[in-house]
Amino acid sequence: MTTVALEEVMVGFGEALRRAGVGAHPDRVRSFLEALTRLDALSRQDVYWAGRLTCCSRAEDIAVYDRVFKAYFRPDDGVPQSRARVEVERGVGVEDPGAGEEGSEEAAVTSTASVREVLRHKDVARLEEHERAAVHRLVAAISTDGPHRVSRRTAPARRGRLDRRGTTAAMLRAGGEPARLRHRRRTVTPRRVVLVLDVSGSMKAYADAFLRFGHALARTRPHTEVLTVGTRLTRVTSALRQPTADAALAAFAATVPDWSGGTRLGDNLRQLLTTWGQRGLVRGAVVVIASDGWERGDTTELREQMERLHRLAHRVIWVNPHKGKEGYAPATAGMQAALPSVDEFLAGHSVATLEELARVIATDHSRQREPSHA
Repeated sequence: MTTVALEEVMVGFGEALRRAGVGAHPDRVRSFLEALTRLDALSRQDVYWAGRLTCCSRAEDIAVYDRVFKAYFRPDDGVPQSRARVEVERGVGVEDPGAGEEGSEEAAVTSTASVREVLRHKDVARLEEHERAAVHRLVAAISTDGPHRVSRRTAPARRGRLDRRGTTAAMLRAGGEPARLRHRRRTVTPRRVVLVLDVSGSMKAYADAFLRFGHALARTRPHTEVLTVGTRLTRVTSALRQPTADAALAAFAATVPDWSGGTRLGDNLRQLLTTWGQRGLVRGAVVVIASDGWERGDTTELREQMERLHRLAHRVIWVNPHKGKEGYAPATAGMQAALPSVDEFLAGHSVATLEELARVIATDHSRQREPSHA
């Protein structure tokens, strides 16, 4: 394998880690590449540990790193095996231009890396059967460690607001002698993410990808709620917290009775806000609605409920898989009713756009708030 091919694959691995939320910044990737020059770049075990020691800076990064490593390189059972070939997973049926020739190792890596990049941008509704497993692994590798919010609770800190009570208590313990000033700061906690996924017939081609995305977030972020909308509203968070995506989808199928039915977005949003909105599920959360905007009910109801949701939520993100198609315009009555109350309008037709959605969810920024009454 040449140095150029090695760098291309490993830099791509670093990009995959960053998309998943691991702080694999360019300086860490350079350290990763430098470490591999002193190790065996064709040893799966050497690559695994070189990347883990240079790219992971927090304990919580390790689980994400393991998942991305298994998705990016050829999956193995158990721990990475020494001397195994470092090769990006290739879809079945893709011809290896270097097969049977000397130097085919390099050709396999560059070819399969290209195939993986093509799959990241391919519309999931147009996948061939042999491409689905690879795309499912890419979706499973998506994760985010944000967004966060500042809590009302405080904790001891080196800087911040003076802790008069703590300082006075320290002085009393010292017999009235001067003591080091104590400080406290407000803590930062995860902000809730609420995914509202349209499982109606018009979204059938994309529902599987969105449900797998919901499973990836629900498994990695405890402050994630997932609900489906169709002819009725169903909370599926527990089903999507199964260990594997396939088990989660099986549990989901047993839970949701209106799969591939019609869509009543306005009625479902009203039920969401009436049943759970005032209890805190939606208030202050990042709410993601994945739908093409087809509405069987009254669009006036949808407009009113979206305005109400916008007042309660921290941010409202709408994901429409058709937005990624050339010439798309939000012409449906449902989309026109919803968009004035949307903070971010994104596509969601491919792995790359789902990765972008994860980055937007993780971004901590606020909009100008209106009075929080509903």
